[in-house]
Amino acid sequence: MSVVITDAITTIAEAEGRFGLGRSEAESFFAEWQQDWPELPRGDRAKLLEMRQRYIYQRTQGHLLEGTVLLLMASPLLAIAGFYDPPFRIRAEESVQLQLTDAEEVLQGRIDVLVLSENFWVVVLEAKKTALSVWVALPQTLAYLMANPTPEKPSFALVTNGDELLFVKLERGSYGLSRIFSPLVAARELEIVCQILRFLGLAISSTL
Repeated sequence: MSVVITDAITTIAEAEGRFGLGRSEAESFFAEWQQDWPELPRGDRAKLLEMRQRYIYQRTQGHLLEGTVLLLMASPLLAIAGFYDPPFRIRAEESVQLQLTDAEEVLQGRIDVLVLSENFWVVVLEAKKTALSVWVALPQTLAYLMANPTPEKPSFALVTNGDELLFVKLERGSYGLSRIFSPLVAARELEIVCQILRFLGLAISSTL
């Protein structure tokens, strides 16, 4: 029986129970978001500032829907971080299926944006409308990461509702979370997110 992931996995407890996951709060588990990153070039900082100003303007008009969050925040951020360039490939609205071993269920869903390098999922980007917290997307994001075709390698996700951004790492049955970044609070927050994305991209591409 096929079940939509957003219907089957609605809480973090359900995701942990169905997939046997546990959250690691050890700093060493998800050290990738806590590095001393090199400064971004001035041109990239200028692009991020323009992007933030454009987002804030649209945000002050009211809540933004998922597609608008992708357009204003997610897509330009991935572009500035270098994920639209070799060796990475982008797939939007990518369908995934996940067979549960202890039930006759196949979970189905669509990832908003999937970044790949070879057969390795580098980043899963899941966006929600601004009216919803990023925590709402975490259960289904964990389910999507479980569908990674290379489970022996760590995989990463970026969850955003535009106002907030949260990084997720999944490796060998454990997941870790970054702190929440809020571009509405300060421009530096968006720069740090871009630095983390760029670090992940460079670290992963150098191991291929």
